[in-house]
Order: sequence, then structure tokens, then C-alpha cells
Amino acid sequence: MFEIRVEKTIACAHQLFGYNGPCEKLHGHNYRVEVALRGTELDEFGMLEDFTVVKLAFNAILDELDHEYLNDLPAFKGLSPSAENIAAYVYREMKSRGKFQRGKVHQVSVWETPTQVAVYSED
Repeated sequence: MFEIRVEKTIACAHQLFGYNGPCEKLHGHNYRVEVALRGTELDEFGMLEDFTVVKLAFNAILDELDHEYLNDLPAFKGLSPSAENIAAYVYREMKSRGKFQRGKVHQVSVWETPTQVAVYSED
């Protein structure tokens, strides 16, 4: 099994409504987001997927979130924009938008801080 990963950092603001603590207040994070693709076959160049192709899909999704107030975005309407829900959203968007030949989207990780990460996977 082969696995490739791509990551990007984005800055977003959000608040967790109904949460009894400081995260209920408007605040922001520099999220580090990573997508992992897995597969068993390589192309004739020895690659699971071209990183450029993966980054095109990944960056398009993350650019829609970068420097936004997440609570205002349709993707999080009625949904708390927690790191877990951000990871699930990016995962689903990568599966639907990514046109990959051999690699399958395996998981998305979202770090709120260097020591706190939420991971979403359907495996």
C-alpha cells in the first residue's frame, strides 16, 4: 500500500455556539490541514498520484475556507465548525472534486494547534 500526503495552512475564524467555554467566543486558528491518499498501483513514473493534481483540488477547497468566518459559510450552516467538522467537510469535498486515477482519499487531519489534531476517515 502506498500513501501520499499534502498539507496546507489556512487562517479562519469561528465560534462554537452553545459550547460552555472560551471557544464559544469569536476566535481564530491557523489550521494545518493534511489530506492523505492511498492506493496499491503506481503509474509509469512511479507515482500514486501527481502531487500537482492533488494540490489543485486540495488548494481549491481550502482557498474557500481561508481567511473566512466559518460560521457564515454554507458548508457549516447549522453545524458547529469544529476541527472535526472541518476535517469531515474537506474529506468529502476531496472525494467529490478530486479526479484521481489510482489514489483514494484516505483521511483528512486538521490541527488547531501544534499539539491538537482532529482526523476524519471513512475507513
